[in-house]
Amino acid sequence: MNYSNIFKSSINKLKNEGQYRNFNEIERKAGEHPNASWVKDSKKKNVIVWCSNDYLGMSQNKIVINSMINSIKRMGIGSGGTRNISGNSSSIVDLENELANLHSKEKAVVFSSGYVANESTISTLLNLLDNVVVFSDEKNHASIISGIKKSGAVKEIFKHNDLVHLEALIKKYSENKPKVIIFESIYSMDGDFGDISGISKIAKKYNALTYLDEVHAVGMYGKKGSGVSEELGLQNSIDIIQGTLGKAFGTMGGYITSSNIICDAVRSYASGYIFTTALPPALVSAACTSVCYLKNSDIERKLQQKNTMTLKTYLTKENINFIDNKSHIVPVMVNNPVKCKEISNILLNEFNHYIQPINYPTVPIGTERLRITPGPLHTEKMISDLTIALKYAFNIANKNNYSKIA
Repeated sequence: MNYSNIFKSSINKLKNEGQYRNFNEIERKAGEHPNASWVKDSKKKNVIVWCSNDYLGMSQNKIVINSMINSIKRMGIGSGGTRNISGNSSSIVDLENELANLHSKEKAVVFSSGYVANESTISTLLNLLDNVVVFSDEKNHASIISGIKKSGAVKEIFKHNDLVHLEALIKKYSENKPKVIIFESIYSMDGDFGDISGISKIAKKYNALTYLDEVHAVGMYGKKGSGVSEELGLQNSIDIIQGTLGKAFGTMGGYITSSNIICDAVRSYASGYIFTTALPPALVSAACTSVCYLKNSDIERKLQQKNTMTLKTYLTKENINFIDNKSHIVPVMVNNPVKCKEISNILLNEFNHYIQPINYPTVPIGTERLRITPGPLHTEKMISDLTIALKYAFNIANKNNYSKIA
């Protein structure tokens, strides 16, 4: 058996389908966000980044940067080990207290990433609830799907935001059977909102636990920046809120917030927590500073919202097809993988606008897109220039024949 040929065949399959991914080398510039350098053939070219999940540019915030520098000077770089060995720094304890307060919960547990937080918490939660059935929105993130699969629990997939379908599925099971409903506040590829109010009512009616992924909403919505559930006044209706430090807060890491007993159970049983080196104190200090900052500053959120509306206005005037779900995420629809990659390349090579194409398996085949996330530090001129570049790139790409690839 030739193992290399098997792997080569799998890669060629992606290339033939137009789904092969290239990872561009980008060098961010401290203090100059959203400007960065694109590194190619050892040469650097200045570009404007439009697809970052650093939604508010907090990774470039001087207060956050200085917090990390000062922490490094006090405590060094690494954490020293897992949380239960030597990595349970005072910084990470302070961060968990801050996150619990942010979401009006009793306790928080910090993980190495949002993906790990979801996978570890969900698999642990479902394993601890004997004979449980989990109800998962069909558009839930890969980390949620992985956590459910890892648990081996009985699962029911309900149509996206379809409360009638969700309730019909729940009715199949007895009142005493443990139930968990897992969904998101903002679905990152379409930018639409989960029905937090409706799902919470169904959960209460059928005595189900609710698990809400707020990763694309924390820092962005609500008076304190704790997410859509806060903005709707529904934080107390959710049993477990999961979030990330790697998007609007501009650092790295993931977390859950919930009751003392649920957090303690997850902390005590989750292998993704127990056996992973803790986040470095300096990184945690920066995250805590960012969370505290955005609790008391809405300038960044307001500027981001203003720029999002400006971009949508420009795109509408030029008849560029995008999904408008009223969130900060603006998906420009291309609906073909090769065409999407070509438009991305034109934007980058000819206009210095950096937007990576989004294709399968992140989105279904035939729904490829450019996912734009305008931030508070983009200017109207940048937005105008991007729109002109998009119009040009679409015109060029539309002249080609992509009928063989769907």
